[in-house]
Amino acid sequence: MNPARRREIILGKLQAQMRYCWEHSPFYRALWSDAGVFPESLRSLDDLVRFPYVKKDTIRADQAEHPPFGSNVCCPPEAIAHLHGTSGTTGQPTAFAISRDDWLRIAAAHARIMWSFGLRPGDTVFIGSFFSLYLGSWGALIGAEALGARAFPFGAGVPGQTERALEYLDLIRPAGFYGTPSYALHLAKVAQAHGVDPRGFGFRTMFFSGEPGAGIPATKRRIEETFGASCVDTGSMAEMTPWMTNAECSHRQGMHLWEDIVFTEIIDPDSGSPIKDEGEGVPVYTHLERTSQPMIRLWSGDLTSVTDDPCPCGRTYRRLPDGIYGRVDDMLIVRGVNVYPNVVENALAQIPGVGPEYRIVVERPGELDVLTVEIECLDTSIASTVGDRVKHATGVSPLVTVHPPNTLETTEFKSRRVDDRRPASRA
Repeated sequence: MNPARRREIILGKLQAQMRYCWEHSPFYRALWSDAGVFPESLRSLDDLVRFPYVKKDTIRADQAEHPPFGSNVCCPPEAIAHLHGTSGTTGQPTAFAISRDDWLRIAAAHARIMWSFGLRPGDTVFIGSFFSLYLGSWGALIGAEALGARAFPFGAGVPGQTERALEYLDLIRPAGFYGTPSYALHLAKVAQAHGVDPRGFGFRTMFFSGEPGAGIPATKRRIEETFGASCVDTGSMAEMTPWMTNAECSHRQGMHLWEDIVFTEIIDPDSGSPIKDEGEGVPVYTHLERTSQPMIRLWSGDLTSVTDDPCPCGRTYRRLPDGIYGRVDDMLIVRGVNVYPNVVENALAQIPGVGPEYRIVVERPGELDVLTVEIECLDTSIASTVGDRVKHATGVSPLVTVHPPNTLETTEFKSRRVDDRRPASRA
């Protein structure tokens, strides 16, 4: 669609969504009234910047004051079909209430997007991720079902389950795989330890969310070479489900922003102004098709860059050519230098012999920060090469600790590879 025409459609959907929220959400009535804005304040998409951000801390505080779901549930209790939420591992958990109608809309949106990266009716999709509070697995499941594919909800995380997966993958030969990049590489390592070539699983399309690995060039390349399949980056935030509205197509040249489902601003974190054409900023998301717990201008805290260059697929959505490659709040400042964990991962993944598991440790034993990179490799002499590559990529000289293979803790879900041990007052 012509982008100008699509923006007209988006504006109409957004105006309707704002009116709906004003009528049904005490949360937004209070938030917007305090900011001096109202639904009629939105006359163009450019007016959206006048409305305040919603941040995760705001949602948590509202839910604490109005348990269990907060004052932003816009449907009656009997309409709620699914309860999900965050794990609460980094603070107070956040609860998600999703209505039956929204569940169907999420499924339809995910099916539409899964088609774009190559899955088709009749394909079997292996879902190798937790079925719990985590919404990623459920979105992949209902999207596959709505697409007309065969869902294979295998799960992950139970001891011995990955070994059992080898048997089922040999039996079923799925065309699609969903999980985190960490789990895919773990699956490959377990397969190889059992003398199984991961290419033999027959995956055609592997799509990922939950962590930035699939958008990191060297990690994407490692996955594609290991499995002989296309590696597709998807994902935004659980609060923004359908989270797959950031997703690569089959050409894999960065995630399209499916802005007629979730409208996305890329905001300059310093000025607060939207980036119109190209540049780096923070995605701010707004639901256009959610009625149970809609998010209007949710600040993601992620870091990305955007372009409106044409994609070979013909879709005219803007793209994130490098995916989501960091977080504004997870960026490490080491000796005054901004260090992003994904940059370290990309450097490590290009060094032959270095395993996929690694750790980044930052300490301040004296006056200066010390950055240590822990890796797995048979060759302990590789430490010098690793140090040079990481310094070239980040501008910081690290210490390098080389561990034997399979000794660092393996992750089967979202990787947690940064250990910042500096005092809490660090700058």
